[in-house]
Amino acid sequence: MTEISRSARSAENSESAEGTESAGSSRSAGILLHPTSLAGPYGIGELGGEAVGFVGFLQQAGQRLWQVLPLNPPDAEGSPYSSGSAFAGSPLLVSTGRMIETGLLRRDEAPPEEPGPVDYHRVAARKDGLLRKAYARGGEGLREELSAFREAHQDWLPDYALYRALKERYGGEPWSRWPGGLAGRESDALAEARRELAGEIGFHEFVQYLFDEHWGEVRRAARGAGVEIVGDLPIFVSHDSADVWANQGLFHLDEGGEPSVVAGVPPDYFSETGQLWGNPLYDWERMAGEGYAWWVRRMRRALELYDAVRVDHFRGFAAHWEIPAEAESAKRGRWVEGPGRALFDKLEKELGELPVIAEDLGEITAEVEALRDGLGLPGMKVLQFAFSGPDNHFLPHNYGHEEWVVYTGTHDNDTTAGWWTSASREEREYARRYLGREYAGVEDLIRLAYASTARRAVVPMQDHLGLGSGTRMNTPGTTEGNWSWGLSGGELTTELASGIREKARIYGRLGS
Repeated sequence: MTEISRSARSAENSESAEGTESAGSSRSAGILLHPTSLAGPYGIGELGGEAVGFVGFLQQAGQRLWQVLPLNPPDAEGSPYSSGSAFAGSPLLVSTGRMIETGLLRRDEAPPEEPGPVDYHRVAARKDGLLRKAYARGGEGLREELSAFREAHQDWLPDYALYRALKERYGGEPWSRWPGGLAGRESDALAEARRELAGEIGFHEFVQYLFDEHWGEVRRAARGAGVEIVGDLPIFVSHDSADVWANQGLFHLDEGGEPSVVAGVPPDYFSETGQLWGNPLYDWERMAGEGYAWWVRRMRRALELYDAVRVDHFRGFAAHWEIPAEAESAKRGRWVEGPGRALFDKLEKELGELPVIAEDLGEITAEVEALRDGLGLPGMKVLQFAFSGPDNHFLPHNYGHEEWVVYTGTHDNDTTAGWWTSASREEREYARRYLGREYAGVEDLIRLAYASTARRAVVPMQDHLGLGSGTRMNTPGTTEGNWSWGLSGGELTTELASGIREKARIYGRLGS
């Protein structure tokens, strides 16, 4: 499992005039940008012309990777890491433009807006109204397509659509507060709800069908451009989700359906008190007894959506931080052993070679490294963490082998321009000494990433644009003001693409 994906290997074996110039076609570069941040005319980036256009920009810039955040439905604040489903696609990403083009909407029903920061509450209300109009107008005409879609996704779609319908019936209350027969999934109560809510269930199935259709168009454009899409798979799922509701026996819950223990991480670089995520923890023993069937389904779905997957919080598979549900911070926790290699062996047996990147940041032990290396998975190197001294393993001279993915920063970091502003005096001084000159800006870290031995280098779009802290995507441990940054339009110029492409050519990372 040393390569991200089979498609990458095919691309690496092909030659072009520019590829021959590079110092090794197995080296590649990419950009981290969530689709919601694309500049679109409807208040949020969508899976329409703006996404296909970004694929064209990547190709022009010599990039072979597009890394995104989870495409699942976000929570009310826009976090894709706190979703009502680990399988479903976000309704907010369904393309308004595509619905207009296919006659599901009239153009005057969706007047354009100026691009800018995403207001998730407003966008969600607007998109729901548009999707309901589209369903009323065209749902019946897509009967055969919807039937085939339901059949292809019967392992998750029925529970998800019913969950969404019931959430609306009960005013957004979490499933553990629904009437007992529904919360406990009694067969008679579920059957009655399916009859009574058939129309609403059909609507949510329709929305998922549109998501898959529109994302499929983006995927086809990416394949044609030689661009691999790297998705993101959070290790844990939300308590208030179709996943936990439909699989309660696979999680540590009390008699009322509430988590008895929750996930998080101890104090680390990001937070002095750790992070209290609040996700319910898996009953790994029960999952093992079922042959990890739920995880097989989940990974299969992820590999339908992406060419490769970054598995968030990989260390949790070796051991996870278990926090009592009543705790007020993550300090009150303990390490509990995870499933280890057994899970991945099962996934590989069922699904074949896994194109996975291990997010191995934070408190990493020898056991985590052994699991990652034993599976042959590339880990992550983040340059913003590097400048403490010559032994820091995030420094390029310490990588030791090629199977890494190097980043200037991630979605959880400040932008590189913002990082430099807030870096300690010691970090700045060591960075100057490491570079051998005065720090000249974001370009220095991009070039360090590109020049490193890491086979893949990924740079957030904000860093290519040299943007400051006001454009960071997420501040861990906070719930407000995140996930909303968006391009304003006009930034993705030919000049920018040419500059990125030139660096990719110089450092042997040029795509075709």
